[in-house]
Amino acid sequence: MPRLVSFRLAAACALALILVFSLSAVAVAKGPVADLRVVGAGGKVLSETSFGVAGQVSIKTSSQATCFGAGTGGSGKSVKVKGATALGMLLRAAQFTAALKPVSISDHFDFGLALCGIGGTQATKSASWYLKVNHENPELGGEVVEVGAGDDVLWALAGFPYPKELWLSAPNNVQAEQPFGVRVFAYDDKGKRKPAAGVTVSGASGPTDASGRATVTLGKPAKLIARHGKDLPSNREVVCVGGKCPPK
Repeated sequence: MPRLVSFRLAAACALALILVFSLSAVAVAKGPVADLRVVGAGGKVLSETSFGVAGQVSIKTSSQATCFGAGTGGSGKSVKVKGATALGMLLRAAQFTAALKPVSISDHFDFGLALCGIGGTQATKSASWYLKVNHENPELGGEVVEVGAGDDVLWALAGFPYPKELWLSAPNNVQAEQPFGVRVFAYDDKGKRKPAAGVTVSGASGPTDASGRATVTLGKPAKLIARHGKDLPSNREVVCVGGKCPPK
């Protein structure tokens, strides 16, 4: 009998864990799904993933969010942000992504919420959190910039004038040790796109040419990324080799 009770208890615990993970997955995928990329100091990619944009997200403002000067910290009160906004999406992602915690926000200003810190990295007088949606600067606060299904949202710590944003395009699946082409574009603040020359792409035989093209050879699955000077690093392009893909 004790063995039967232990088995039932273990089964109940396993079921509880399954329910917890299932509920977490639902929370992440709730609503229309958009892509989020966060780039911190020195071009470090803190996170790149997809999240549902729906509902509301609550966050407690921080008295330590003084990146805009002494006395500009938050009141400590909680504020609600629409999930289907650039800031709401960031806050939702931070609930499930350790690299994005904590997010520090101030409600000191009349113009709206001020984003000071993501993942422990604070904005400064020379570098603030720069927002782009679909490669264009909306020039509005993240809590009012609406996000829809399939949108690309980028938060990056950057100084003014803002750097260009790199974007990498590569095939989804290739054969091992067989050269293939990739292409890199650079988007300016207004979302205007141009081929990016002289860019380094992981696994490439050399920098991109005048048309933004380069040749890459892979022996195993990889996540490619493009970098160039002070430009914001590109999206990570997942390339499968022989049908085998890199881990998520």
